[in-house]
Amino acid sequence: MKKITEQDSYYQDLEKMSVRQLLDNINKEDQTVAHAVQKIIPQIEPLVKVIIGKMENGGRLFYLGAGTSGRLGILDASECPPTFGVPDDWVIGLIAGGDQAIRTAVEHAEDDTHLAWQDLSKFKINDNDVVIGIAASGTTPYVVHGLSDAQKNGVITGCITCNLESPLAQVADFPIEVIVGPEFVTGSSRMKAGTAQKMILNMISTSVMIHLGRVEGNKMVDMKLSNDKLWERGTKMIQNALGVSYEDAKSLLQKHGSVRAAIAGFEK
Repeated sequence: MKKITEQDSYYQDLEKMSVRQLLDNINKEDQTVAHAVQKIIPQIEPLVKVIIGKMENGGRLFYLGAGTSGRLGILDASECPPTFGVPDDWVIGLIAGGDQAIRTAVEHAEDDTHLAWQDLSKFKINDNDVVIGIAASGTTPYVVHGLSDAQKNGVITGCITCNLESPLAQVADFPIEVIVGPEFVTGSSRMKAGTAQKMILNMISTSVMIHLGRVEGNKMVDMKLSNDKLWERGTKMIQNALGVSYEDAKSLLQKHGSVRAAIAGFEK
């Protein structure tokens, strides 16, 4: 297997570049990421459709990763409840080493070949769920063996990796291979690879939630009203949807506690 993610950067003598040169060159590389993601949309689509079907029947979506990849999965999972008003256990992010690894590296956690299935088993994972393994290299033992164990237990698997024909892709029913090329800093896959993974995770979770009815028009009608900014946004959404005054919209939102409920209650 050829590890594109470990190939030498196209740029030399980075320490001799000015700040402006560094910023311009990093941005130049970042601009290639969206095109790389666009090329593999046909790989993303069938996985999203499977997830929608499973979640319509009460299934859950799990993200499995280590290091940067694990943190990106946790980030996407943690944003689903406030954004779409769904329960915390609809989308679950797991990282090698547990919660401690979100902030600091846990030595050798990603090399444990049994840890991922142990983590998944705590949630009573079953064949109604879907597991997506996230690993830029496609070789991380925690993720590869986690997906392999999931497959052996009849759980549908997908993956997001930035190398071709990786061990991870071989144990994924729906592999997503987004090839972004060498990193600006050789091997620093938190850069282009991480950006590509974040984009794909956004696409997956957002598309799934829209098809599960958690968006109306283009609005987050089920968002959790956890701060003043969101109360203000919700008030304006109701105001625009119903053609009422700002004060009436705010009163409706306070009464019903959500944009969806406020609009539905008014219409009745």
